[in-house]
Amino acid sequence: MVVRHGTDKGAPGAGVRLEPFLHQVGGHLSMLQYDAHTVCKPLVSQEQKVYESLPLAMRGFTPQYKGTITVRLRRDSRGHLGLVANPLKENLEPFQVSPESRAVAIWQTLQQTASSDSSPRPLVQLAQSLEESAAKVLLRSGCQLSTQASPLVESADGSQVERKSFNPWGLHCHQAHLTRLCSEYPEDKRHRFLLLENVVSQYRQPCVLDLKMGTRQHGDDASEEKKARHMMKCAQSTSACLGVRICGMQVYQTDKKSFLCKDKYYGRKLSVEGFRQALSQFLHDGTRLRSELLEPILHRLQALLTVIRSQASYRFYSSSLLIIYDGQEPPQPAPQTTQDSTSGGAAGHPAKVDVRMIDFAHTTYKGSWNESTTYEGPDPGYIFGLENLIRILRDIQEGE
Repeated sequence: MVVRHGTDKGAPGAGVRLEPFLHQVGGHLSMLQYDAHTVCKPLVSQEQKVYESLPLAMRGFTPQYKGTITVRLRRDSRGHLGLVANPLKENLEPFQVSPESRAVAIWQTLQQTASSDSSPRPLVQLAQSLEESAAKVLLRSGCQLSTQASPLVESADGSQVERKSFNPWGLHCHQAHLTRLCSEYPEDKRHRFLLLENVVSQYRQPCVLDLKMGTRQHGDDASEEKKARHMMKCAQSTSACLGVRICGMQVYQTDKKSFLCKDKYYGRKLSVEGFRQALSQFLHDGTRLRSELLEPILHRLQALLTVIRSQASYRFYSSSLLIIYDGQEPPQPAPQTTQDSTSGGAAGHPAKVDVRMIDFAHTTYKGSWNESTTYEGPDPGYIFGLENLIRILRDIQEGE
């Protein structure tokens, strides 16, 4: 069984205190970090069924499913409200625990600030609450401990975006989730969460692009009001004409040592040309276009397209596609010849990228439980979006 001591010394073996996942760039459900290699999210039965029955060909393009946990609200000895997980017996895999977490420092600072009109606690006081030195907190996280907005910068299309050392979207979702749980349920209420692979755990500065795929975003069970709302969002965004729109992204800027972040509201407003510029910006580290990333990303997208074309009856309504790479390039060894250093990236280190499908709460397929509609053939809207995404990235690669 997976059991980890709680963060309170007075409550040994009390479970796993979940932390906000700082690299969540989109979505509305709160993603939480269980340990260094595992995240969790509120369980939706249909999504669980999808993960449990995924065709083998698709499993390389989705996070590994690790089972479920029960979660409940709990206040720690400092009065901070959080979520504590109690792993279920079927989870026999020994999870690795991250011994240090910048999420703890950031989240506790935000909680303390939210409960007071004064400025955030001094760094020394924060460090004492975490039983570490102020220098260690700074060196380990490199994070901005103030919750006040960072200076805004203008993007290529004139809109303002925020540069932060962490993405604020995950904290926003987590706060909204805690508020809803507090208002709707008693503290001892148990909730079920899915355990999933943390697909960015191996990246030092994960650059993440969240793309909403397809020309339709409502599930078969959507009410008429919800259906109309989602159809309007699609019609007014690149979902209608491209089959894909941006739901959020974070891009590590090497010159600023911080992330450039954009959210779903930015993505909804983009034109086709704006979408293309945003893709270019996602591949730009503040000093240069990471052109060496394009071929491996395109290779992975093409492989996914082949898999999706082979999946009859699946409809991935409202699902997202993540494109991931490391914003911090590996250290470049001393070049032995002039030719070694002309590749654009670090010599001898091929660019590492990933592409993963996520969010299957509204996915349907033949054999799925309680389906009201069945479909024939592969998902045309998803294929349309993938084909356009590949085409635009090819254009960027060719410099058009």
